[in-house]
Amino acid sequence: MPVLRDFSPDELDFVRTFKSGELNIEAGSSILLQGTNSPYLYTVLVGWAFRYKSLPDGRRQILNFSMPSDFLGLQGTIADEMHHSVEALTDMTLCIFPREKLWGLYSKFPALAYDVTWLAAREEQILEESLLSVGRRTAIERMAFLFLHLFVRAQEVSLTKGNTIQFPFTQQHVADTLGMSLVHANKTLKKLAATRTMRWKGRVFEILDREGLARIANYEFPGERKRPFI
Repeated sequence: MPVLRDFSPDELDFVRTFKSGELNIEAGSSILLQGTNSPYLYTVLVGWAFRYKSLPDGRRQILNFSMPSDFLGLQGTIADEMHHSVEALTDMTLCIFPREKLWGLYSKFPALAYDVTWLAAREEQILEESLLSVGRRTAIERMAFLFLHLFVRAQEVSLTKGNTIQFPFTQQHVADTLGMSLVHANKTLKKLAATRTMRWKGRVFEILDREGLARIANYEFPGERKRPFI
């Protein structure tokens, strides 16, 4: 598990003033909406969410899943409005930051500015892998990669227990992430389960063969690293 970067005393004082409060929201609630510009940024403290883009006819593509320590809403600072939406998968607690204070962070605390840049770059890396999956990986490779990728991310923030985790999403969420129909996703899940590298029953996901699942996914495990928590 990576170690969270320690704040200096001055950085800690600034983060305390940067924070304007906490927000508790229910599963299914919208946090950010495509085409709008929220005055706030958020850090996930508790719970899961997902980022997605929608077409006018209602079809959606899930871009990524968010979990504790992830930063939400930065895109609206650069683009004036959000080009994707974020919805709570579970009940959540969010830390709220006024967007207008972000420039003070950049001008006064370069180390914190680097942390924000690190988080943005990490999101870009995740989107690159998603694009590669949808464009080039086979169906079973896509699904294996998604499960292993999310498991490792969850492990980094202590959401796993041994080789198991309770994923809060459904097969429909998986299908919308991987660009599959629900029927195709269900068939692919059965095929992946038949490899005996993983098991997903109810919401409980268990890795049975970590290296075998990684081989199917062509997944490279990340090295230990310190990551920011703003």
